[in-house]
Amino acid sequence: MVDIMNDDLKVPKHVAIILDGNGRWAKSKGMPRNYGHIQGAKAVENMCEIAYNRGVKYLTVYAFSTENWKRPQDEVEALMGLLRNYLKTCIRRARKNNMCVRVIGDKSGLSPDIRNSVDELEKISSGFDGLHFQVAINYGSQDEMLRAMNRIKDDMEMGVIEKGPVTRELFEDYLDTAGIPAPDLLIRTSGEQRLSNFMLWQLAYSEFYFTDVHWPDFDGKELERAIEAYNKRERRYGGVKQQDKEE
Repeated sequence: MVDIMNDDLKVPKHVAIILDGNGRWAKSKGMPRNYGHIQGAKAVENMCEIAYNRGVKYLTVYAFSTENWKRPQDEVEALMGLLRNYLKTCIRRARKNNMCVRVIGDKSGLSPDIRNSVDELEKISSGFDGLHFQVAINYGSQDEMLRAMNRIKDDMEMGVIEKGPVTRELFEDYLDTAGIPAPDLLIRTSGEQRLSNFMLWQLAYSEFYFTDVHWPDFDGKELERAIEAYNKRERRYGGVKQQDKEE
């Protein structure tokens, strides 16, 4: 990774990644889809280290969506088994690398043992100040926003917060990503060019980078390419170019 770094590049503070292509990667190698998911999980572990060493402060990955439950039952069960093992190893990795880990999504839809592992992981790593790593599990952005609005309604009715207009700041405090800055860069692997119900609110002004590379093959070199593309963008947040201002 060192020999491909360009120290002149501005590194995005928060990178979000839609992990796509595990199954297609496995199929291209004559292997079952679950093999692709196993290798995809290893790629996530590697990317945490690569991104942090590159200067990324926040990394969010889309691991399992609210729509993924529609996949074949054997694949879902394999993914949940993989998730169980990953959460256990992630506790050790968080301690070792001073990594703060947070799971976003509807945790109530997960089995009790997975919820317990998530709670343990988040509690143990909450004070760590290295990479802030968010994993989206049973996550859908529309679901997230509906849950936030219902919680606001309930808290207003119970007097937890004052009744009145919902501000942007209040709404964001009730999202799963409360306290986490919006992504600067979204990466989606494997050629698809859509958001798939991922962080629709948070990605309002993010830069998008799409690559044909399948997720298990997405390494430090590919991350550097994404950062190079990010540096060619001018983020105006609804404003105008500096050149246009001067003309």
